Amino acid sequence: MSLFLTIALVQIIALMTPGPDFFFVSQTAVSRSRRQAFFGVVGIALGVAIWAALALLGLQLLLQKLAWLSRAMTIAGGLYLTWMGVKMLRGAFTAPKVAGEPRAVLQQGDLATLRAGLFTNLANPKAIIYFGSVFSAFLGSGVGHAARWGIWALVVAETLLWFAVVAAVFAMPAMRRGYLRLSRWIDGFAGAIFVAFGLHLIFARRT
Repeated sequence: MSLFLTIALVQIIALMTPGPDFFFVSQTAVSRSRRQAFFGVVGIALGVAIWAALALLGLQLLLQKLAWLSRAMTIAGGLYLTWMGVKMLRGAFTAPKVAGEPRAVLQQGDLATLRAGLFTNLANPKAIIYFGSVFSAFLGSGVGHAARWGIWALVVAETLLWFAVVAAVFAMPAMRRGYLRLSRWIDGFAGAIFVAFGLHLIFARRT
């Protein structure tokens, strides 16, 4: 039980640290709707499910043996986040068709938003580092098969609940009214954050 509590605590701290996932959910909720933000949350949870499963199957050992794979994953993630950021920046400088209407950002449609959430998480540098090192460190040989998949379910459920709360908060009417007044700046800031994350991944620690 202590292992589950420890991982639950570490996981919530990791989730609460702002990163691409947080900016994606909050920006989607405030600019579009709670429903679409929740589809994005489901996509992020699916990404976490994939990362956690890979960690259970030996992601840490694989990345240690294949340094080029780790670097390729990092660059691919950086390119995706940069592309997302550029789309947000373009949306920030595009006037809405109707006065007072939010600018269209990212993809449209529930399934497209789910895919965007999934790919945002898979490209998230925090996820690569966390599941490839910190999370994997808790899964020693003494952890049984049932406990391992119980931990997998724990981190997926915790991710889903946390970002559902984030989506609900940012979809509140007061938040949306503020967005309508400051949409250009909010979209531009979110886009700049994504581009910064992406470029950092692409160019950091290049050898």
